[in-house]
Amino acid sequence: MGVLKKFEQRLEGLVNGTFAKVFKSEVQPVEIAGALQRECDNNATIWNRERTVVPNDFIVELSAPDYERLSPYAGQLGDELAGMVRDYAKQQRYTFMGPIKVHLEKADDLDTGLYRVRSRTLASSSSQTPGNAPPGPAGGYPPQGAPGRGGGGYGYPPQPVGAPPMPAAPPPGMRQGPSGSHPGTMGGQVRHWIEINGTRHQIARPTMVLGRSTDADVRIDDPGVSRRHCEIRTGTPSTIQDLGSTNGIVVDGQHTTRATLRDGSRIVVGSTTIIYRQAEG
Repeated sequence: MGVLKKFEQRLEGLVNGTFAKVFKSEVQPVEIAGALQRECDNNATIWNRERTVVPNDFIVELSAPDYERLSPYAGQLGDELAGMVRDYAKQQRYTFMGPIKVHLEKADDLDTGLYRVRSRTLASSSSQTPGNAPPGPAGGYPPQGAPGRGGGGYGYPPQPVGAPPMPAAPPPGMRQGPSGSHPGTMGGQVRHWIEINGTRHQIARPTMVLGRSTDADVRIDDPGVSRRHCEIRTGTPSTIQDLGSTNGIVVDGQHTTRATLRDGSRIVVGSTTIIYRQAEG
């Protein structure tokens, strides 16, 4: 069972108790959990062949209404989210430089239902520093993005201060090893597709244009969608790019112009929700 599914099930067990009001919020805890996973992936730093370090201190910025709903449960929700990050890191064989903490903060520039994630690496005392991992400097949070554009934790976030350069992504067809190394064997064939209202659309080419035009690769009959609204590019990683649309795109609750996609990413264009999927085989 996936880490996100386990996290969701743990929260469902509390839905009639402590977290009852949390689930009435526009922002769902499982969406935040997915964003924290992406924050780890996007900021993973390879120290050596056996160790990949990811951030351990996270700030989740929420709109004022969402923050008011979630803040009474910030402590327990933060603990649950930190536990989810720990489980995900174990699955991906990531390492932390210190204890994991997740904080909620209010951001007046965000509309209801939107959020922003920022992270940094905070080194603990030497007794808690992972073996063989250099006790490098604590990185600062990346600067906040422009209002409504979602900076910090999405797409191509800035590096933490003092962190070594990120390694290049593996060439197409290469599978990245669990420790971040790039083995010389070819990975399995990766299939990509999207789901719209229960209908699957296979992505058979490197790019797919979505829009209201009949010329789009996938036509979306939605007045809030531009003729050529956005483009999905498959690769390692796959990305989505806004094509100058009128209403923009929202990826996993975040307004953006470009973002990295992972299996299960939730894309909203106009009033239409698109689920991005990928799998080997």
